[in-house]
Amino acid sequence: MAAQRVAEVVKGTKQTSRVRVAVRLRPYMHKQDEKGEGACVRRLDTETLEIINWRNATETLQYQFDVFHSEETTQQEVFLSSVKPILPHILKGQNASVFAYGPTGAGKTHTMLGSQEQPGVIPRAVRGVFNLVKAKEREDEGWDYSIGMSYLEIYNEKVLDLLSPSAQDLPIREDKDRNILIPGLTHTPLSSFSDFHFHFIPASLNRTTASTKLNQRSSRSHAILLIKVVRTQRNPPHRQQTGKLYLVDLAGSEDNRRTGNKGIRLKESGAINLSLFTLSKVVDSLNVAGGGRVPYRDSKLTRLLQDSLGGSAHSVMITNIAPEYTYYFETFTALNFAAKSKQIVNKPFVRETVTMPSVQVKRSREEQEAGRSGEPQKKKLKNVKKTDQEEPAQLHSPTDPSILNRLMALEKLLMGTPVKERLNMHREIQELKEKQKEFESKAKVLKVAGNGASHNSSDSGSSGDSPLFRTYLPPLHRKQSTAAKPKKQQAVVLPLQVSQLQPLQQCPVVKKPSVCFKKNLEQSEVPEGKENVKDAGWESHLDKSVLDQSRHKILQVLNSGSLKDLKGLQQIGDKKAKLILGWREIQGAFTQLEDLTKIEGITAKRLSSFIKANILSMMGK
Repeated sequence: MAAQRVAEVVKGTKQTSRVRVAVRLRPYMHKQDEKGEGACVRRLDTETLEIINWRNATETLQYQFDVFHSEETTQQEVFLSSVKPILPHILKGQNASVFAYGPTGAGKTHTMLGSQEQPGVIPRAVRGVFNLVKAKEREDEGWDYSIGMSYLEIYNEKVLDLLSPSAQDLPIREDKDRNILIPGLTHTPLSSFSDFHFHFIPASLNRTTASTKLNQRSSRSHAILLIKVVRTQRNPPHRQQTGKLYLVDLAGSEDNRRTGNKGIRLKESGAINLSLFTLSKVVDSLNVAGGGRVPYRDSKLTRLLQDSLGGSAHSVMITNIAPEYTYYFETFTALNFAAKSKQIVNKPFVRETVTMPSVQVKRSREEQEAGRSGEPQKKKLKNVKKTDQEEPAQLHSPTDPSILNRLMALEKLLMGTPVKERLNMHREIQELKEKQKEFESKAKVLKVAGNGASHNSSDSGSSGDSPLFRTYLPPLHRKQSTAAKPKKQQAVVLPLQVSQLQPLQQCPVVKKPSVCFKKNLEQSEVPEGKENVKDAGWESHLDKSVLDQSRHKILQVLNSGSLKDLKGLQQIGDKKAKLILGWREIQGAFTQLEDLTKIEGITAKRLSSFIKANILSMMGK
């Protein structure tokens, strides 16, 4: 089997697919608008909307997308205009993805799942795939189709299988063709839409949900449904095309001050916001003109969406927004993210596997018999070498056909030996041929001489054997390799010399303590908790006002600095900077520098070293 990428070509150029962005406005809910301020979003046409400028209430900001779905838009209209056009690409061996984005309570899960009366994007898309496969089976008689599904969720940065629920965190891998794989993820074959419904409903109940102040049933994880369609050719060369459809329901970004999250809910919202923040960084990196590193690996969500954003899939993003003023900043942020995502360009290609025909090589009768006996090739080579080493004594006679037999055996072995060994075998064959020619020429000479000797012996009446028919040539041996084996060095043991023992004389002994012992003694005398005695008084040499001012500057960077500003501090790397950002987002501002010890990996000793390094660095500037 040989896998290959076939780029989709239209009119001589490789096709590129821009991420299509649709915005859906949730209906206005009076319960969410406590002050009765009305809606902050208004529809202008089927593609354009406007939102009030928060800097100046008399102005509005306009956004234009591929399609804008207002409050009256039905589930059927959302599916037909945004999702259905990308489904035929799956049957051509290409990938497609649909994911819902937006703040919590904006209607993402309703758009993707829907209800029994109003099914959402997921059931409608799966039914559409089955309808397309049935239509293709009638048209393409030489192709077979198979459909399967996998369902997972990303909860607290753990990949969990929803079809086979367990607490095991599944790994994310990438093959040589840069396809994202999840070993251990359950793949269930499907025969009909009812079969999908039978597996999908119980798996959806396994998804983690909880109640918050803004949403009675809030998704606490990102859910990803994978529909895989394999198209196989019945006749040679048995081409196989694999298309995948990713249907993603993202968890919404949350403001913990409004949702009232505490404890485990607070931890969940921190993981959700961090993954969505990484998603926005990926979009920003893809929109940079010069290119560069795209941080797909910074989050498991972006790792799985790598093919959807800047990859090889036909992608559609449905951005859900809310019209109330209480959701203004969440709506404003979601619209800006959607506008940036609209500029991302993907490069789809066909994933095709072709079965290469196996080339059959004719074998001799001896090799076929050896193959039937099941004897491995290496054992056959060893047996041939043994027989070659046991038979050189029979090569004394020039008329002995063993040289010819050996030449034939070596030529047969050439078919199954590596290239490096063939050179040595060619040399040996040439030497054997030269020996054979020498033996034939000597045999002719001996034959002529033997005929003359037989006449002489008949005249003299002697009946003894002529010595001319005997050859005293040395036996033919295979040349040994000229590579000299390393000689083992033998240990030389000198004889034990016994010297005469002399009586010990009483001499004064002076003991001098070693330098290492002194150092160890000094280190052992340092009291516990005062490892840095030399550096303990560095603060006393500084003015108290300068010291307080420097500590205040460090605290200000910790509370209001960006990721780049935090990494600019001494002894703060990328990991610690992200931990500080996450802690600051959940717990709030730092009241004092000593609060850093509450972050994982920062001890009191490291804190003192951190404060000293940064204060001295500020003074040096």
